[in-house]
Amino acid sequence: MFVFGDLLVAVARILDTLLEIYKWVVIIAALISWVSPDPYNPIVRFLYSVTEPVLRPIRRLIGYRLGPVDVSPLVVILVIIFLQSFMVRSLIKLGITFGGG
Repeated sequence: MFVFGDLLVAVARILDTLLEIYKWVVIIAALISWVSPDPYNPIVRFLYSVTEPVLRPIRRLIGYRLGPVDVSPLVVILVIIFLQSFMVRSLIKLGITFGGG
């Protein structure tokens, strides 16, 4: 049964790392959007292609902007922090319960 526990802990750690990387991608994309970047720059295109599928539904749900500020990146970051605090930690605790660690 310890193999299942180790598997859960490993999945949780990988998920935590991916969420952390995506959080930073969202932050960088939000910061870049403040300076009106060149839309043909490959880095800018990559950032928008990775973040827009997540940000677009949130903008539709809460409105594009609240005043002059687009709050959808903030909502995504808060959701990521929640997932890291709840789901990842729960998976780690469950994995430790099954003998992993």
